[in-house]
Amino acid sequence: MFLLKRKIYLHLPAFKSRNFRLFFSGQTMSLSGTFMTQVTISWLIYDLTNSAWLLGLTGFLQFIPTLLLTPFSGVLCDRRNQRNLLMLVQVLGIIVSFTLTTLTFLGLVNVWLLMTVAVLGGLLKGLDMPVRYAIVIKTVDNRADLGNAIALYSAMLSSSLLIGPAIGGMLLATVGAKYCFLYDSLSYVVALVTLAAMRLKPNPTPETPQTENTWKKLQEGFSYVYQALPIRTILLLLALHGLAGISYMAILPIFAGDILKGNGGTMGLLSASSSVGSLLACVYLSLRRQVLGLERVMALCPAIIGLGLIAFGLSREIWLSLLIIVFIGGGSMLQVSCGNTIIQTLVEDDKRGRVMSLYSLAVIGTLPLGNLIVGSLAQNIGAPNTVIGCGMVCLLESIWFTRQLPILTKWIKLKTTASSQLINSTT
Repeated sequence: MFLLKRKIYLHLPAFKSRNFRLFFSGQTMSLSGTFMTQVTISWLIYDLTNSAWLLGLTGFLQFIPTLLLTPFSGVLCDRRNQRNLLMLVQVLGIIVSFTLTTLTFLGLVNVWLLMTVAVLGGLLKGLDMPVRYAIVIKTVDNRADLGNAIALYSAMLSSSLLIGPAIGGMLLATVGAKYCFLYDSLSYVVALVTLAAMRLKPNPTPETPQTENTWKKLQEGFSYVYQALPIRTILLLLALHGLAGISYMAILPIFAGDILKGNGGTMGLLSASSSVGSLLACVYLSLRRQVLGLERVMALCPAIIGLGLIAFGLSREIWLSLLIIVFIGGGSMLQVSCGNTIIQTLVEDDKRGRVMSLYSLAVIGTLPLGNLIVGSLAQNIGAPNTVIGCGMVCLLESIWFTRQLPILTKWIKLKTTASSQLINSTT
């Protein structure tokens, strides 16, 4: 057992930190419940209405609160205790999820209730996304393990995306949606307990007064990102990914039910297949030690996603569609995780919360518009043609980002060299 633990710590050094182990396990459980609920709500809305437009509208309404709250959450993240902020979100999540579970068991669920819960879920996501990204650096005892912690955090997201929809699909096909919502409710409790057990160092006292204008702090964050060309370029690529590369998820129930002639179980399999690819991508990243070179991986990802989306739009076989989505999911997770790792490496510590809030905004900020456009297009030209069009946009993204690689590589070399010298000087 000791040798096994030593081997794990050798390849996955972030797990040596007790706080990171607690954070990883609790958030894996909580996020799997969250993603299960998202899939279940989408399936129920389409099952009740058979409307592609309502699917797109639900996705739009779900992410609008996230879009509005995320920048302010970043300011809070730089000022307040990050663990306490996360615990507050878990408590609010328990209230929303248990209410939905109770109403579903009583047979009172309807489309408007589901859409309301989707909006409330967006509010919670807007509060906690920047905090979860920024708190990772505090959960590791050794700053040298940060890269591994970020990769494992991405693996946590992927495993949650895999566990949640996979279990959700099985529950939908057997005992019904109400047990999916019950799982989500219990998962929040687990996350709350693990967060309470963590022992983190308090945030450093800000150099500026706590009463400083919030808008000024937001402006500082935007100005910093705008002046840092590599960070700005990565955020733009991630925003385009949210618009075209991942918005196909909003109309996935159409493929599961109409194109592939499946049911709720098929919906769960399609969502889980994406997560299989994501998990494989994160295994690769967790074993990687160097940040340099990730920018080239990012340039390749939109091409993989684009070709995958075109193939998925043309497929009419379940097994082939599942295989294709593995590659789409892997490319998506590589792109988002590489962007996270590079930005966390380049950003200054005193601006980390605000920059990571803008990172979260880039990842999900264009999703409302993307979901609305995709839902509307699917209603008028069909889901397959819509997905094929998204794939073509992703191919153009890859060409554009490839042209930005020289300046990105130069910045990463400078930053990683300086960090290595600092670590060596303190040991």
